[in-house]
Amino acid sequence: MSDLASQDNVDYDALMALAIKEAERSAESEDIPIGCVIIHQNRIIGRAHNQIELLKDATAHAEMIAITQAESALGDWRLNDCTLVVTKEPCPMCAGAILLSRIGMVVYGVPAPRDGAAGSAINILNNPALGSSVKCIGGVLEEECRWLLQEFFQRVRKKPKRGEEIRAKDFELSDKSIE
Repeated sequence: MSDLASQDNVDYDALMALAIKEAERSAESEDIPIGCVIIHQNRIIGRAHNQIELLKDATAHAEMIAITQAESALGDWRLNDCTLVVTKEPCPMCAGAILLSRIGMVVYGVPAPRDGAAGSAINILNNPALGSSVKCIGGVLEEECRWLLQEFFQRVRKKPKRGEEIRAKDFELSDKSIE
């Protein structure tokens, strides 16, 4: 494997491109397109995309699945020397898992002002009260990551919601009964 995450010459764009490829796989199950890769000693030891809808599991975030894979690959829950690369800033749940697994560095694409836990909304990853200090780099291939999310939500908003056709039909019936 190429030297993607060497100490001297880190190619975060190449790593994020791999995370973006994972995010694109989310579309197959209509999940929000977020992808993640975890690197240890220049090797990918975890890669995942959101699978919340696919698995019907609210915790099936890309980061959570990739962390589990990485722990299995190393045979240890401590991921001290690992770098997690994800297309969207981690949420509080994923930030908690990042802390607990002792990941040393997080690289993300697009910030998440509503629920980002690497500093956009709250800062779990670097919080003296929690004793946490995870190196974070944001904005890597930000526009590409943002486009994936925007395109997904534009497509989702065009689809009728579950039961919407029934509600519209019921509304038409109740309108006619008023006349």
